[in-house]
Amino acid sequence: MADGQLEIDTSSVLDNIDAELVEFTGEVDGDDYEFAVQYDLLEALSGDRPDGDAVDMFNRFIDQVTEAALSALGRNSDANPIVVSESDLE
Repeated sequence: MADGQLEIDTSSVLDNIDAELVEFTGEVDGDDYEFAVQYDLLEALSGDRPDGDAVDMFNRFIDQVTEAALSALGRNSDANPIVVSESDLE
């Protein structure tokens, strides 16, 4: 499942500050999935905790986030949303 390409719908990217998640919809092999990237993953990539700039961090590290999201999808494609965490970084 995680062998496909993930195409992120950039218009769906949303910073859920209360839950400390960046949420988005992505398409893999013609199927849509809801993803939620934990702030911890963004902090691991940037070295800084998101502080009102989580979407900017998300966009800055989009390639690494995409790979981690594919890893999370392969781990649990039935989750809704698919939570992408620091442990999904390779």
